[in-house]
Amino acid sequence: MSEDIDRRLREAAEAHRPDRARMLARVERGMAGPAVRHRARPFARSGTRVALAALAAGGILTTGGLAVAAIVTTTSSPSPSATVTTPATPSPTVSSPHPTPARPTPAVPPPVTTPGSSRPTPPATSASPAAGESHNGPLWSTGSLGPKSTVYWTQSNLVLKTTQPLTALTVEIRIVQTGQAKNTGTWQTLPNGDFTVTVQEAGGALVYRWVLKPGLTVPAGSHEFAAQFNNGTGVRSAAGDGYRVDAQGPGGSASVRGGFVPTR
Repeated sequence: MSEDIDRRLREAAEAHRPDRARMLARVERGMAGPAVRHRARPFARSGTRVALAALAAGGILTTGGLAVAAIVTTTSSPSPSATVTTPATPSPTVSSPHPTPARPTPAVPPPVTTPGSSRPTPPATSASPAAGESHNGPLWSTGSLGPKSTVYWTQSNLVLKTTQPLTALTVEIRIVQTGQAKNTGTWQTLPNGDFTVTVQEAGGALVYRWVLKPGLTVPAGSHEFAAQFNNGTGVRSAAGDGYRVDAQGPGGSASVRGGFVPTR
Protein backbone atom coordinates (compact mmCIF):
# COMPACT_ATOMS: atom_id res chain seq x y z
CA MET A 1 0.00 0.00 0.00
CA SER A 2 2.71 2.49 1.03
CA GLU A 3 4.84 1.65 -1.98
CA ASP A 4 1.96 2.35 -4.30
CA ILE A 5 1.34 5.67 -2.61
CA ASP A 6 5.01 6.62 -2.88
CA ARG A 7 5.02 5.75 -6.56
CA ARG A 8 1.93 7.81 -7.27
CA LEU A 9 3.35 10.77 -5.32
CA ARG A 10 6.55 10.66 -7.29
CA GLU A 11 4.65 10.49 -10.55
CA ALA A 12 2.43 13.38 -9.51
CA ALA A 13 5.43 15.47 -8.43
CA GLU A 14 7.27 14.78 -11.69
CA ALA A 15 4.20 15.59 -13.81
CA HIS A 16 3.44 18.80 -11.94
CA ARG A 17 4.29 22.05 -13.79
CA PRO A 18 3.67 25.06 -11.54
CA ASP A 19 2.36 28.30 -13.06
CA ARG A 20 4.93 30.80 -11.88
CA ALA A 21 3.03 33.89 -12.98
CA ARG A 22 -0.16 32.77 -11.28
CA MET A 23 1.66 31.88 -8.08
CA LEU A 24 3.51 35.20 -8.05
CA ALA A 25 0.22 37.06 -8.49
CA ARG A 26 -1.30 35.12 -5.61
CA VAL A 27 1.73 35.93 -3.42
CA GLU A 28 1.50 39.63 -4.26
CA ARG A 29 -2.28 39.66 -3.53
CA GLY A 30 -1.63 37.91 -0.26
CA MET A 31 0.98 40.49 0.71
CA ALA A 32 -1.23 43.42 -0.31
CA GLY A 33 -4.70 42.41 1.07
CA PRO A 34 -6.07 40.79 4.24
CA ALA A 35 -5.71 37.13 4.78
CA VAL A 36 -8.45 35.08 3.06
CA ARG A 37 -9.88 32.21 4.88
CA HIS A 38 -10.66 29.18 2.87
CA ARG A 39 -13.40 26.88 3.80
CA ALA A 40 -12.11 23.59 4.91
CA ARG A 41 -13.14 20.71 2.80
CA PRO A 42 -15.10 18.01 4.46
CA PHE A 43 -13.07 15.21 5.87
CA ALA A 44 -12.68 12.44 3.38
CA ARG A 45 -13.71 9.12 4.75
CA SER A 46 -11.43 7.12 2.59
CA GLY A 47 -7.95 6.80 4.13
CA THR A 48 -6.39 6.34 0.78
CA ARG A 49 -7.87 9.53 -0.62
CA VAL A 50 -6.85 11.46 2.47
CA ALA A 51 -3.31 10.22 2.31
CA LEU A 52 -3.00 10.92 -1.42
CA ALA A 53 -4.43 14.38 -0.96
CA ALA A 54 -2.00 15.11 1.90
CA LEU A 55 1.00 13.88 -0.03
CA ALA A 56 -0.05 15.77 -3.16
CA ALA A 57 -0.56 18.94 -1.13
CA GLY A 58 2.85 18.50 0.44
CA GLY A 59 4.51 18.07 -2.95
CA ILE A 60 2.67 21.08 -4.34
CA LEU A 61 3.62 23.22 -1.38
CA THR A 62 7.22 22.09 -1.58
CA THR A 63 7.43 22.75 -5.30
CA GLY A 64 5.53 26.00 -4.95
CA GLY A 65 7.81 27.13 -2.14
CA LEU A 66 10.85 26.49 -4.27
CA ALA A 67 9.29 28.40 -7.14
CA VAL A 68 8.34 31.32 -4.90
CA ALA A 69 11.86 31.42 -3.44
CA ALA A 70 13.32 31.41 -6.95
CA ILE A 71 10.96 34.22 -8.00
CA VAL A 72 11.68 36.30 -4.95
CA THR A 73 15.40 35.76 -5.38
CA THR A 74 15.22 36.69 -9.04
CA THR A 75 13.15 39.77 -8.31
CA SER A 76 15.33 41.01 -5.44
CA SER A 77 18.67 40.35 -7.17
CA PRO A 78 20.18 43.57 -8.56
CA SER A 79 20.75 43.93 -12.27
CA PRO A 80 24.25 42.81 -13.24
CA SER A 81 24.63 45.96 -15.31
CA ALA A 82 24.08 48.21 -12.28
CA THR A 83 27.27 49.48 -10.71
CA VAL A 84 27.25 50.65 -7.14
CA THR A 85 29.85 53.32 -6.47
CA THR A 86 30.86 53.93 -2.92
CA PRO A 87 32.18 57.44 -2.37
CA ALA A 88 35.78 57.40 -1.32
CA THR A 89 36.42 58.59 2.15
CA PRO A 90 39.32 61.05 2.16
CA SER A 91 42.21 59.99 4.34
CA PRO A 92 42.75 62.39 7.20
CA THR A 93 45.99 64.31 7.10
CA VAL A 94 47.85 64.10 10.37
CA SER A 95 50.02 67.11 11.09
CA SER A 96 52.43 67.30 13.94
CA PRO A 97 51.56 70.08 16.42
CA HIS A 98 55.27 70.80 16.76
CA PRO A 99 56.98 70.45 13.37
CA THR A 100 60.63 69.54 13.55
CA PRO A 101 62.72 72.45 12.27
CA ALA A 102 65.19 71.73 9.53
CA ARG A 103 68.72 71.24 10.84
CA PRO A 104 70.86 74.20 9.76
CA THR A 105 73.84 73.48 7.60
CA PRO A 106 76.99 74.38 9.54
CA ALA A 107 78.99 77.09 7.92
CA VAL A 108 82.48 76.18 6.89
CA PRO A 109 84.88 78.43 8.79
CA PRO A 110 87.58 80.16 6.77
CA PRO A 111 91.06 78.71 7.09
CA VAL A 112 92.96 80.06 10.06
CA THR A 113 96.54 81.04 9.61
CA THR A 114 98.51 80.51 12.79
CA PRO A 115 101.29 83.00 13.27
CA GLY A 116 104.62 81.32 12.93
CA SER A 117 103.14 78.23 11.24
CA SER A 118 104.92 78.92 7.95
CA ARG A 119 108.30 77.39 7.44
CA PRO A 120 111.03 79.90 8.32
CA THR A 121 113.17 81.07 5.45
CA PRO A 122 116.75 79.91 5.95
CA PRO A 123 119.38 82.63 5.97
CA ALA A 124 121.22 83.32 2.78
CA THR A 125 124.49 81.59 2.09
CA SER A 126 126.15 84.98 1.96
CA ALA A 127 125.19 88.27 3.57
CA SER A 128 126.08 91.87 3.10
CA PRO A 129 128.23 93.52 5.81
CA ALA A 130 125.12 95.07 7.37
CA ALA A 131 123.30 91.71 7.67
CA GLY A 132 125.81 90.17 10.12
CA GLU A 133 124.41 86.63 9.83
CA SER A 134 125.06 83.78 7.40
CA HIS A 135 124.42 80.04 7.00
CA ASN A 136 125.91 77.41 4.71
CA GLY A 137 126.08 73.62 5.14
CA PRO A 138 127.12 72.82 8.71
CA LEU A 139 128.19 76.44 9.38
CA TRP A 140 126.23 79.33 10.90
CA SER A 141 127.76 82.70 11.79
CA THR A 142 126.89 86.16 13.03
CA GLY A 143 128.95 89.33 13.55
CA SER A 144 128.41 92.11 16.10
CA LEU A 145 130.21 94.97 17.83
CA GLY A 146 131.24 94.24 21.42
CA PRO A 147 129.08 95.92 24.10
CA LYS A 148 132.19 97.50 25.67
CA SER A 149 133.20 99.30 22.48
CA THR A 150 133.64 103.10 22.75
CA VAL A 151 134.34 106.01 20.41
CA TYR A 152 138.05 105.35 20.97
CA TRP A 153 138.24 101.57 20.99
CA THR A 154 136.30 98.75 19.24
CA GLN A 155 135.96 94.99 19.54
CA SER A 156 134.39 93.15 16.59
CA ASN A 157 133.00 89.73 17.62
CA LEU A 158 132.38 86.73 15.34
CA VAL A 159 130.33 83.76 16.60
CA LEU A 160 130.79 80.59 14.54
CA LYS A 161 128.67 77.46 15.00
CA THR A 162 129.27 74.12 13.28
CA THR A 163 127.22 70.93 13.39
CA GLN A 164 130.18 68.80 12.21
CA PRO A 165 133.85 68.60 13.18
CA LEU A 166 136.07 70.73 10.95
CA THR A 167 139.44 69.48 9.67
CA ALA A 168 140.36 72.84 8.08
CA LEU A 169 139.33 76.34 9.14
CA THR A 170 140.33 79.89 8.16
CA VAL A 171 138.66 82.88 9.85
CA GLU A 172 139.28 86.39 8.50
CA ILE A 173 138.07 89.75 9.88
CA ARG A 174 138.64 92.91 7.82
CA ILE A 175 138.50 96.36 9.45
CA VAL A 176 138.42 99.33 7.09
CA GLN A 177 141.48 101.53 7.62
CA THR A 178 140.40 105.08 8.30
CA GLY A 179 143.99 106.22 8.79
CA GLN A 180 143.89 105.93 12.54
CA ALA A 181 142.81 102.29 13.14
CA LYS A 182 145.52 100.36 15.01
CA ASN A 183 145.56 96.73 16.14
CA THR A 184 145.38 96.16 19.90
CA GLY A 185 144.94 92.35 19.99
CA THR A 186 142.90 89.21 19.18
CA TRP A 187 141.33 86.36 21.10
CA GLN A 188 139.28 83.19 20.52
CA THR A 189 137.50 80.60 22.63
CA LEU A 190 139.46 77.74 20.98
CA PRO A 191 143.02 77.02 22.21
CA ASN A 192 145.64 79.56 21.10
CA GLY A 193 148.05 76.80 20.10
CA ASP A 194 145.60 75.37 17.54
CA PHE A 195 145.79 78.42 15.25
CA THR A 196 148.29 80.53 13.44
CA VAL A 197 147.11 84.14 14.03
CA THR A 198 148.29 87.10 11.95
CA VAL A 199 147.29 90.80 11.68
CA GLN A 200 148.41 92.95 8.77
CA GLU A 201 147.28 95.83 6.60
CA ALA A 202 146.24 94.92 3.09
CA GLY A 203 144.01 96.66 0.53
CA GLY A 204 143.14 99.56 2.83
CA ALA A 205 142.10 97.35 5.76
CA LEU A 206 143.41 95.75 8.92
CA VAL A 207 143.20 91.99 8.22
CA TYR A 208 142.92 89.60 11.21
CA ARG A 209 143.37 85.93 10.23
CA TRP A 210 143.11 82.63 12.17
CA VAL A 211 144.28 79.48 10.38
CA LEU A 212 143.82 76.01 11.94
CA LYS A 213 147.10 74.17 12.11
CA PRO A 214 147.38 71.01 9.97
CA GLY A 215 146.31 67.76 11.63
CA LEU A 216 144.03 69.47 14.17
CA THR A 217 140.24 69.41 14.32
CA VAL A 218 137.69 71.99 15.43
CA PRO A 219 134.92 70.16 17.32
CA ALA A 220 131.24 70.68 16.56
CA GLY A 221 129.72 73.46 18.68
CA SER A 222 129.79 77.22 19.10
CA HIS A 223 133.10 79.14 18.94
CA GLU A 224 133.97 82.85 19.07
CA PHE A 225 136.69 85.02 17.52
CA ALA A 226 137.38 88.73 18.28
CA ALA A 227 139.46 91.54 16.70
CA GLN A 228 140.39 94.58 18.84
CA PHE A 229 141.67 97.98 17.64
CA ASN A 230 141.82 101.69 18.43
CA ASN A 231 139.56 103.95 16.44
CA GLY A 232 141.49 107.18 16.74
CA THR A 233 139.58 110.40 17.26
CA GLY A 234 135.93 110.82 16.33
CA VAL A 235 133.06 108.39 15.86
CA ARG A 236 133.85 105.43 13.58
CA SER A 237 131.31 103.51 11.47
CA ALA A 238 131.56 99.71 11.06
CA ALA A 239 129.51 99.73 7.85
CA GLY A 240 132.51 98.68 5.72
CA ASP A 241 133.87 96.03 8.09
CA GLY A 242 133.21 92.35 7.45
CA TYR A 243 134.27 88.73 8.01
CA ARG A 244 134.67 85.51 6.04
CA VAL A 245 135.00 81.88 7.15
CA ASP A 246 136.19 78.95 4.99
CA ALA A 247 135.99 75.42 6.40
CA GLN A 248 136.39 71.78 5.42
CA GLY A 249 134.58 68.85 7.04
CA PRO A 250 133.27 65.33 6.41
CA GLY A 251 130.49 66.75 4.23
CA GLY A 252 132.82 68.84 2.10
CA SER A 253 133.74 72.52 2.07
CA ALA A 254 131.53 75.37 3.35
CA SER A 255 131.86 79.12 3.54
CA VAL A 256 130.02 81.95 5.34
CA ARG A 257 130.50 85.71 5.40
CA GLY A 258 128.85 88.80 6.80
CA GLY A 259 129.26 92.12 8.63
CA PHE A 260 129.11 93.51 12.15
CA VAL A 261 126.01 95.09 13.61
CA PRO A 262 125.93 97.23 16.73
CA THR A 263 124.89 95.48 19.95
CA ARG A 264 121.68 97.00 21.37
